[in-house]
Amino acid sequence: MKNLVRVAVAVLALGMLLPTARADLPREGEPAPSVQLPAAFAGKLMSGKKDGEALGLQDFQGKKNVVLYFYPKAMTQGCTIESCGFRDINEKFAKLDTVVIGISTDPVDMQKQFIAKEHLNFPLLADPDKQIAKRFGVLNERGMANRVTFVIDKQGNIAKVFEKVNPKGHPEEVLKFVKERLNQQ
Repeated sequence: MKNLVRVAVAVLALGMLLPTARADLPREGEPAPSVQLPAAFAGKLMSGKKDGEALGLQDFQGKKNVVLYFYPKAMTQGCTIESCGFRDINEKFAKLDTVVIGISTDPVDMQKQFIAKEHLNFPLLADPDKQIAKRFGVLNERGMANRVTFVIDKQGNIAKVFEKVNPKGHPEEVLKFVKERLNQQ
């Protein structure tokens, strides 16, 4: 009996150390969790908005689809590859009534630097308190967001969750989904 209890305690302890499980992520078809965070804006893309002002999913509901991609840390290799990939095809998303928004646990000043350095053409949200990363189930044991992308339809529902993200080629994978699935609605 003592051995059974030890095994149960060990299994529970191990479970707390493992990265976020799939069960923690919002599921496809469910309403997306609420998002309202300070943003860094790329040029004049968000008329009337200034760096540091809040941006949320509700700003697009009923108007645009949203590609909300979480990334671990601004200006790191994988995050730069992924973000520049979205930058390079952002016009194609725009033609499909879709906005791209990046989000990490970096502060807004770091997001502004990332936009300027890489000439990003979409907003980046700052989640230094990690509340949104927790709400979306993407916060990892190091306190950063896991690389996960959510495609949210115009009604505010999650249309697709991309968990296994390879930064190179991922933006094209998301664009293909938007073209084939959301453009039909």
